[in-house]
Amino acid sequence: MDEVYFEVISKFGKRIQVTRYRWNLIIRTKHPDIENKEKEVKETLMNPDEIRVSEKDSSVYLYYKKYGKLWVSVVAKHINNDSFIITTYHTDRIKEGELIYENKNE
Repeated sequence: MDEVYFEVISKFGKRIQVTRYRWNLIIRTKHPDIENKEKEVKETLMNPDEIRVSEKDSSVYLYYKKYGKLWVSVVAKHINNDSFIITTYHTDRIKEGELIYENKNE
């Protein structure tokens, strides 16, 4: 089994982790702009501005937090007690999906 790189407890109390292999895949292949952004990714999961449920898969949640002009989006899959990061990236817009949480203090 691959080594857990980091793990956080999300806004809704879900334990979400990412393995070292998955993190390296994200930062080396998919979204190199996320390299060295672990702090922002963790904060997005723990204290998001919005959480949405994917239109395509109801077990996939999209966590968003705004940093400057861009959002950090963390896509996590929740299956029973297992939750893990699928990917994370910067975006200039929030994807469609059912809004299940919005931080009204922002």
